[in-house]
Amino acid sequence: MRSFKPSIESLEALPILDRVKLDARRTAVIVVDMQNEFANPKGKLYLPSTQQIIHSIRSLLSKARQKKATIVYTMDTHYPDDLEFKDWGQHAMKNSWGWRIIDELKPEHDDIVVEKSRFDAFYNTMLDDILRTRGIENLVIVGTVANICVLATIAGAYMRGYRVYVPINAVAYIDELSLYIALYQASKVYRATLVEKAENVEFE
Repeated sequence: MRSFKPSIESLEALPILDRVKLDARRTAVIVVDMQNEFANPKGKLYLPSTQQIIHSIRSLLSKARQKKATIVYTMDTHYPDDLEFKDWGQHAMKNSWGWRIIDELKPEHDDIVVEKSRFDAFYNTMLDDILRTRGIENLVIVGTVANICVLATIAGAYMRGYRVYVPINAVAYIDELSLYIALYQASKVYRATLVEKAENVEFE
């Protein structure tokens, strides 16, 4: 069997905007799977880089709420004997501690919560209907993890005609290579706009 190992030095630089301003009435912030299972040190699939993005997500949500932008939280949600457990082990069981969103990012009264059973938040959920009912055209997608649920949700958004913005410092990752691959796919294939910081996303 042959193997393939890319050279990090050969990887293409990606275009990143310093800042962006979006119409709050047409924009939703999608917070992907910031649950105890993934973003709390006691979680079964804890990812340390989630700790680095909490502040940036909170800053983004604060600005979005001030301008009345739509905020959606996705929750990885599973039941006994889920097929996904063969690959990842049992996790994010409905109503368990690991399933709950971390305390630092608790949804507020007007926020929307969408439960999903697969990587893509649009798959077999009402997310698309919710967004279209509100006249949403732009999605700012943040959360965990870059090359799995975040990328799958970006792909789902692209397939449905949404414009996607990804603040890089608000996306958790396994390692730098997987982050790069996710951002490359998001930018080159799914035409997402990469933004340097969540703090530089403005709403009007």
